Amino acid sequence: MNDSPSPEAQDAFQPTARTQLKRAHTRGHYDRETVYAILDAGLMCHVGYVIDGQPYVTPTAYWRMDDRVYWHGSSASKMLRHLKQGPQVCFTVALMDGLVLARSGFHTSVNYRSVMALGRAELVEGKERKLACLEALLERMVPGRWPDLRAPTTQEVKATTVVSLKLEEVAAKVRSGPPIDDDEDMDLDVWAGVVPTPTAIGAPIDDPALKSGLTRPANLARIRIG
Repeated sequence: MNDSPSPEAQDAFQPTARTQLKRAHTRGHYDRETVYAILDAGLMCHVGYVIDGQPYVTPTAYWRMDDRVYWHGSSASKMLRHLKQGPQVCFTVALMDGLVLARSGFHTSVNYRSVMALGRAELVEGKERKLACLEALLERMVPGRWPDLRAPTTQEVKATTVVSLKLEEVAAKVRSGPPIDDDEDMDLDVWAGVVPTPTAIGAPIDDPALKSGLTRPANLARIRIG
């Protein structure tokens, strides 16, 4: 008997009692392709955790490597000191794509892509592993930039905490398309439709203290967010 998971099972996260969508369940997605595409389009997440009975939610930059998401910060950070203990966390990413303006306030909505992951935070140990993770963050921001930068010092690496979360209990939720109005509202003299809200990469702004004669690197054109 072959007990190995089917290819279909390997390509999707198994819904749990905590991630199974109950309302608007048709918007739920558990396949890795959808989840990873949303995570790879974003750069800011929110991490929820509890310290001494008090819930906290911290916004921070993140990046994905294979089946894990990572975030980092100062080793002196209250949040990261707590996460060193390996507590349960709730990790979320949300990208807004448009305002969905319906013929009624009740059906007015937004188009969005979101991911929620639950699990236990894990500390990234070892200088080399830390450096590999931090390189992945910088390369996520600007592909090809890491080799141009001054190498981190031993003290800088020591002062930086990197935390990861293995993607196991995960759900994506997506809303797209036009408004969904009630049939009796379709003849109302009210404009309805979608106003896109894309994420735009602006033109680079030079540091006022930039060394004279330096030109902008070509890799700035490779930034992709949103």
